[in-house]
Amino acid sequence: MAIAAARGKLIAVIGDEDTCIGFVLGGVGEMNKNRKANFMVVDKNTSVGEIEDTFRSFLRRDDIGIILINQNIAEMIRHVIDSHDLPIPAVLEIPSKDSPYDPSKDSILRRAKGLFSADDFR
Repeated sequence: MAIAAARGKLIAVIGDEDTCIGFVLGGVGEMNKNRKANFMVVDKNTSVGEIEDTFRSFLRRDDIGIILINQNIAEMIRHVIDSHDLPIPAVLEIPSKDSPYDPSKDSILRRAKGLFSADDFR
């Protein structure tokens, strides 16, 4: 993965244990030169403040291009996610094992719908 990191950007993950384990086993897990991981496992003992701090730290890192976050966790920090308006890192909300994806809650999808009208596709 070090070669890919030198050429491009990393994917960061904020999610439940199953989500993070799946992505780490898939090769997404990395430590930067400051020994900071690009993933955060959220459990019932994780505070909203910790999630916000990690999300903001991922936004500031220049080696991260995409942040994947379980949608139920994104709901906990919706105000922080909605304030992020830069294209990189892109923030993508994904379902978790216990919570299905709800497109009406996805801030990126809501923004995209606002850019287009039905007439644009005719």
